[in-house]
Amino acid sequence: MTRPGRSAYAPQEIEPKWQRIWAERGVMKANDDSPKPKFYDLVMYPYPSGDLHMGHARNYVMGDALARMKRMQGFEVLHPFGWDAFGLPAENAAMKHPGLHPEKYTLDNIAESKRDLKMMGILYDWDRELASCMPDYYRWTQWLFLLMLERGLAYRAKAPVNWCPVDKTVLANEQVINGRCWRHPDVEVEKRDLEQWFLKITDYADRLLDDLATLDKWPQKVRVMQTNWIGRSMGAEVDFAIDGLPGESVRIYTTRPDTLFGATFMVLAPEHPLVERITTEKHRARIREYVEKARKETEIERLSTERDKTGVATGGFAINPVNGEKIPIWVADYVLMTYGTGAIMAVPAHDERDFDFAQRYDLPIREVIAPPTGARKVLREAYVGPGVMVNSDGYDGLDSTVAFGKICDDLEKRGVGKRAVKYRLRDWLISRQRYWGAPIPIVYCPTHGIVPVPVDQLPVTLPREYRPLAEQPDWYRTKCPIGGEEARRETDTMDTFIDSSWYFLRYASPHDEREPFDPELANHWMAVDQYTGGVEHAILHLLYSRFFTKVLHDAGMLEVEEPFKRLFNQGMVKRFGQVMAKSAGNGVSIAQLSSEQGADAGRVYEMFIGPPEEDVEWSEAGLNGVVKFLQRVWRLVLEPESIDVSEGPMVAVDEVVLRRRVAQTIGRVTEHYDELRFNTAVAFLMELANTMQDYLQGGGARDASWADAVRTLVKLLNPLAPHICEEMWERLGEQGVLADASWPAFDRAAAVEPKVTLVIQVAGKVRDKLEVDAGLSEGDALKLALAREKVGAALNGRGPSKVIYVRDRLINLVP
Repeated sequence: MTRPGRSAYAPQEIEPKWQRIWAERGVMKANDDSPKPKFYDLVMYPYPSGDLHMGHARNYVMGDALARMKRMQGFEVLHPFGWDAFGLPAENAAMKHPGLHPEKYTLDNIAESKRDLKMMGILYDWDRELASCMPDYYRWTQWLFLLMLERGLAYRAKAPVNWCPVDKTVLANEQVINGRCWRHPDVEVEKRDLEQWFLKITDYADRLLDDLATLDKWPQKVRVMQTNWIGRSMGAEVDFAIDGLPGESVRIYTTRPDTLFGATFMVLAPEHPLVERITTEKHRARIREYVEKARKETEIERLSTERDKTGVATGGFAINPVNGEKIPIWVADYVLMTYGTGAIMAVPAHDERDFDFAQRYDLPIREVIAPPTGARKVLREAYVGPGVMVNSDGYDGLDSTVAFGKICDDLEKRGVGKRAVKYRLRDWLISRQRYWGAPIPIVYCPTHGIVPVPVDQLPVTLPREYRPLAEQPDWYRTKCPIGGEEARRETDTMDTFIDSSWYFLRYASPHDEREPFDPELANHWMAVDQYTGGVEHAILHLLYSRFFTKVLHDAGMLEVEEPFKRLFNQGMVKRFGQVMAKSAGNGVSIAQLSSEQGADAGRVYEMFIGPPEEDVEWSEAGLNGVVKFLQRVWRLVLEPESIDVSEGPMVAVDEVVLRRRVAQTIGRVTEHYDELRFNTAVAFLMELANTMQDYLQGGGARDASWADAVRTLVKLLNPLAPHICEEMWERLGEQGVLADASWPAFDRAAAVEPKVTLVIQVAGKVRDKLEVDAGLSEGDALKLALAREKVGAALNGRGPSKVIYVRDRLINLVP
């Protein structure tokens, strides 16, 4: 029951009140000149999609909880927010609704999303808010493109590109997943030859790979994904002379020069420029037919493991440089011109694809590396591991890893090969044939060629009319910045991943009109101390952000070479077995949750629901359990007399035990908050609340120990349930807002459990004694007892049939 003169917990009343107070006081406004240690807490900025639901809110609550704790710990916290506001979703929505401009769609969604974030009590430094679609932001995106151009890192080239037939634009290699568009997993990407703009990310391949070793606070799986994407391999480039064509050769790249003696044929990609020249007249018609068919297929079709490898002999031969053997040259669709050199040496005994191909076309298979079990009499499959060299002339008997180096040395001496490093990573294609993006600041002049737009003419703004830029002559017709000739603007826009590759730097000085960011302020705040977001950005966004940071470091604008010290990838929130989504109809509305159970309940439940890095299932029962927990905390703090002492305590708790449990909870909650293990932190807070209730039900006095427990509980819960905690803090008569209060200090000595002697008997006879914590549970005590060697011997290796346990003193095991 509620004590007269006091009100029951009513989140609908207190939450708007505290949101207003926080905004008026600018609680999360960061001070660039503060003497406090800095903490840069950042969540990945989102695409503004309109109404947010609790699936979206998970990482925002995590970031907010950490920011609130760090602020109470005495850090100057930078916790900014913005919007990844360019891109296809807005443009596609506008296409479906004639008359709707992508800008209006985007800005309306930003307003709705911002309302929901504030309703959740999430505090950002809104003075630093940015939106990548605004000219005051993309002016500097264009400036950075020109910096890349000046440093030789931006170039235009005609190349085979990935084309999404649905979005009608090109895609970077990283945006093609298993041959399909990253936005449309069921749509196969096409290949087209187009003039496009690229960034030379490959110039940074080694640094991007090697510096992953410094990111020890990143998830291992993300570092592995980036390692594999960069795909550095060590091998050799080898020239195979063409029989009958003096001076001509085919260069291949192999990671296994130790298998060169096992090359029994060569395979060229259908697009290889030498195909026509080496093909004999007898095979020409068949080759041309095969090449034409292969060129019409996508890479995913050609590389599919679900169909047999096909090929056609050219009639030509190559000369194996290590043994002078003539080997036939084939054309096959499983070799791509865009990978390596467009040609391979086929070693069927030691490569699975080559083995299948050789069996299909009855080509020779020669073993040159014997596995540890010895040379094989019958070759039923490819052996791809290391071993001992066989059938390899003067290298026989060598370990294959040793032969690798010796063969490379011999090739280099003879001038037919050399060591080489290759990468899977390709240069970043940034051109997009869509309207809603940052225009590329380039002018094409008939006299001066490619001319960058002068910096003082930035931004090159989008025209108001929503149509592809290539269809707007009034926009693209311009004057050459050099000679004033009639010229044409570039009509492609930039990939939106350009916008997100540097936004975290703009937060340092979001209103700077002289440069993209103030280097002094950026160097003060960078690197980001905690970065939180989805693992779906492990390759695209994170790799590109690391690239931009390194370029800006080399340009003398940044001290750091890596943008994010610590990375956390939160799991997805599911409901009814599916990931929460508006399209699935299973989202939990933030507005509805706030009006019914309260935002604090949603915040705490979403953190308590399960390990934050794992996918979790939302349930109304679980949410209601958290509501009851908050109501109980309200009564403990403000209405302790309402606790029914007639029930008696679950466990006897005196003042000493209460103080110890408070100290332990401070240590545990602080550690688990800092590591974003919020689910276990909530569990510790629930345990403390239980201990406090037991203390009251056991007749505990409301003295200094109780007052300390109350205020500690309120402070520790505050990052997750800030509205209710601020209200309780105020009603306790404390001065100032709780957000400004200091974090409880951890007293390690006060948290130590007292020791007692645990006596272990078997059939009434003492077998062992242990010093253990006084509060050890029965289950843990039994585990300790059974693990002791003397006890196991007395039980003859069998478990006890009966256990008699006297807490803190005695365990008697009956065999």
